[in-house]
Amino acid sequence: MDTFALVLTVGVALFFTYTNGFHDSANAIATSVSTRALTPRAALLMAAVMNLAGAFLGSGVAKTVSEGLIETPNGQSGMAILFAALVGAITWNMITWYFGLPSSSSHALFGGMVGAALAGGIAVYWSGVFSKIVIPMFVSPLVGLLLGYLVMVAIMWLFRSANPQRAKRGFRMAQTVSAAGMALGHGLQDAQKTMGIVVMALVIADVQDHGEIPIWVKVACALMLSLGTYAGGWRIMRTLGRRIIELDPPQGFAAETTAASVMYTASFMFNAPISTTHVITSAIMGVGATKRVSAVRWGVAKNIVLGWFITMPAAALVAAVSYWAVRMVAG
Repeated sequence: MDTFALVLTVGVALFFTYTNGFHDSANAIATSVSTRALTPRAALLMAAVMNLAGAFLGSGVAKTVSEGLIETPNGQSGMAILFAALVGAITWNMITWYFGLPSSSSHALFGGMVGAALAGGIAVYWSGVFSKIVIPMFVSPLVGLLLGYLVMVAIMWLFRSANPQRAKRGFRMAQTVSAAGMALGHGLQDAQKTMGIVVMALVIADVQDHGEIPIWVKVACALMLSLGTYAGGWRIMRTLGRRIIELDPPQGFAAETTAASVMYTASFMFNAPISTTHVITSAIMGVGATKRVSAVRWGVAKNIVLGWFITMPAAALVAAVSYWAVRMVAG
């Protein structure tokens, strides 16, 4: 196996993690910044540190990505498939970042993997894609929406007699904790996705068998995600924090607590790689609907949902074209 191809593919995988960080940093901190619980830079630093910590909490999601979605390809063609999958995911990340659309980096990666696999003629484990990707893609936002609504209703009932200004100050402080929990879940989910890709590259290159994730892979993926997070994603933060609904501290706390709970459950109980973008967006909508349904700007929400549905096919198409281009150049 060409060492250059391995190094290039791993490098592109780490760059994808970096784009994931600045693309999805808004997920962890938009609510805290929009409610002024944290300053933008303090929120980004906190999110970067918690992303780093979250990356070391488990490996179930990484195993799903490396073994449960597509057949592990072989040889030079196999490395080209992995490279093309990453190019497809990065391209879609950059397009959606430019337009400020909080699409899913995770589903861009999965779409890229499926598109490159089909172009390269290797098996796609459709049962795995359906059970681990498609079902969670629909279920997790619905759970986030309903749970966000219920958590906010519970908060409103528990604090119905409290002084509004004092309660807001308390929830502003509590948001520091809920935002940290959200960022920890982001690291737990998203760093592991790239770990799975790097392990696949190492297996293709006969450097190791499927199994434990090398410590250097964990450290590299965690650091790149954290660096990307600290670079920030202001365009997407504006969409999540302001354009869907104007949030106050209790609403921000409810949305972040809901999203973090869904991510931990998906990671530890189901080893399912879900989208942090989907979960926090739907949680914000659920929380906002407790004020009144019209308080949520459903037109913006509709555009976001449309982005969810086109992410996987779009990334798959770019990945397929990238694979054919790589094979043409190489061959």
